Amino acid sequence: MGTDNQNDPAPGAGKHDRTGAKQPERFDPQIADRLDDISRLEYLPPEKVWELLDPPRGGLVVDFGAGTGTYAILLASARPDVTVIALDEQPGMLGRLRSKPEAQQRKNLRPVLSGEMDAFRGRADRVMALNVLHELGDESLKDLGSLLKAGGFALGIDWNAEVDRPVGPPKDHVYTPAEAAARIEALGFSVERLESFPYHYALRFRLR
Repeated sequence: MGTDNQNDPAPGAGKHDRTGAKQPERFDPQIADRLDDISRLEYLPPEKVWELLDPPRGGLVVDFGAGTGTYAILLASARPDVTVIALDEQPGMLGRLRSKPEAQQRKNLRPVLSGEMDAFRGRADRVMALNVLHELGDESLKDLGSLLKAGGFALGIDWNAEVDRPVGPPKDHVYTPAEAAARIEALGFSVERLESFPYHYALRFRLR
């Protein structure tokens, strides 16, 4: 399923355009090392993310746009009762995830290409989307919603355009919390909670 070319899109990934995305281009895999920078855990603490995500015991969580899998691996480690689907459109990213010894040890972690997401539609108790809302086109956000089962919700955490920060994309490539909430609600979701991190906002939302 993987490939050595990190710029190749996943099967089926090309069917969605980037209409609605704030960032002009998708994440460059050449800078993927940043996704494994452990300093991320200081300004975006996993324990706080898990508290907001609140996955039910024995549940299914999809990490939508998992990249190299830093948080997917941590969640699978913290919650061995939960099945974590690490979903990404770039085979090279999932190849990096699979190569990590800690990922190989987690039997409840499954790397999956976006082109194979049909198997999980309507099955996810939670969908986690970290640092990807500004990159997702409208069709991809609708795909995110289609993964949720009745009663499930999504947690979108992204860079805050209102905050001065030494890391992350430029301010004009990301949303303010109000802009993100308005876009999500315009696509048929209901935003039910807003939280703040030093450089991020978090929105909890579900299908209306």
